[in-house]
Amino acid sequence: MQTTGYLSAKRNIVRAGVCFLLSLVITAWFISLSPLYISVQQEILSGSIAAGKWLLQVIAAFIFLENKKWIFLKNISVTCLIGSLILLPYSISSILKLNSSDIFFIGSIFIAIVAMIISYYKSVLNAGINIQWWVGWLACLAIAVTLQLTIVFHVIT
Repeated sequence: MQTTGYLSAKRNIVRAGVCFLLSLVITAWFISLSPLYISVQQEILSGSIAAGKWLLQVIAAFIFLENKKWIFLKNISVTCLIGSLILLPYSISSILKLNSSDIFFIGSIFIAIVAMIISYYKSVLNAGINIQWWVGWLACLAIAVTLQLTIVFHVIT
């Protein structure tokens, strides 16, 4: 019986790692194709803010979740990947020179955020974790968006 639990945890670890890695690659590609970034430093800062919100969740899971951490991390890695996959149409359209408009870029981010909010909520429920995790992630998301709008894009001063 313990072997089954070990194998399940191992599968969740691998799935989480693969999903987070794919998400990182897709998001970095999305950022690199956007005309809104005017420097590599701005791209790195934006990617760091996006990754930082997920890193906080991973660290918190290791500290607080004990036996539910791997199922939770697998679940939220899928959420992260969903958000990144939603960015692919913009990236592909930009590469093919079909459409790389600011509105398409911003719309892609907005749809990704909405999808991740819904998916993260389901991830918390499916892992049997207190809904406060979702509220905490929403706070991280709000901070990340604020940082993007203030220090990356200087939209809010």
